[in-house]
Amino acid sequence: METSAVGGTIVTPQRKRVKFPGTALTWLAVAPFAAWAVVRVAGLERGSLPTQIMTGTPYAAAGSLVPLLIAAVGRKRAATAVALLATTALGFSVLPRALGTAEATTGRPFRVMTINMLFGRADAVTIMKLVHEFTPDVLSTQELTPGAVSDLDSAGLAEVMPHRVLLDEWSAGGSGIYSKHPLEALPDRMPPVGHHMPAALISLPGGRPIELIDAHPYPPLGGQVTEWSEALAAFPSASPDRIRIIAGDFNASLDHAAMRRLLARGYKDAADMVGAGLIPTWPANKRVPPIITIDHVLVDQRVGVQEVSVRDVPGTDHRAVLAALTVP
Repeated sequence: METSAVGGTIVTPQRKRVKFPGTALTWLAVAPFAAWAVVRVAGLERGSLPTQIMTGTPYAAAGSLVPLLIAAVGRKRAATAVALLATTALGFSVLPRALGTAEATTGRPFRVMTINMLFGRADAVTIMKLVHEFTPDVLSTQELTPGAVSDLDSAGLAEVMPHRVLLDEWSAGGSGIYSKHPLEALPDRMPPVGHHMPAALISLPGGRPIELIDAHPYPPLGGQVTEWSEALAAFPSASPDRIRIIAGDFNASLDHAAMRRLLARGYKDAADMVGAGLIPTWPANKRVPPIITIDHVLVDQRVGVQEVSVRDVPGTDHRAVLAALTVP
């Protein structure tokens, strides 16, 4: 403050300093994301709730940038270092799913479509439109009821895919495999854990047979988390003697340790390979958009992946997954 020559007082306002969160608040912001990164990388989720929360890892990876910025701007070096490690770990866990490309492999084209029909309520006409558009060799269905079997056949599926192994029932437990090509049921392939998960050996004209398993473990809700984990462990490992594909509603994302252990036994996620691994598949047709990816097509390492797309089907809370493959 100073006095002017002509009288009066000139007041010079002081600049207010921007206050950044203190050390304790900064660590409070950083710690949850650091813990999430440790659990995700080390596969430490246990129990129902942590297992369900782990599906939100892509959102945690994006959200981890906020505490990193807070720590960096506040010049909290230790917190910044931890936040940077967390963001890096989560980023490396998630970003590769959006960066894949079509695989330049030779072989016979083979197309797979999978859809959870929500107690058989999925619109059969829309499914048939997708079948005519995508021309899948095989269709894997979950929550297939006797009514849905009738609806699909009435819509024309019986003419397009006359070969089938069906374990339909009036509950979420029904499943079924439809094929353009002759197939042989493999009734003992999967143990009785989870919903019905039929398996079949599909005979391709002039080619080697392809084994397909229709996947539908229980969701990891409450005590069912044990059966969910057991079902994922029960899928057979990839074999040099047979090309195997597992398609369906896994009730699991690639951020689950149990799912990653399955992949480590000789499989790859088709959507992940072509940069479509972050496209959410559930819950569809709700007021909120789909937020997590739990429907997958897993393929033998020898199978090439050309394209994967996800489509909406009225009447069900899952989106259909369509995978264009090449098989040896």
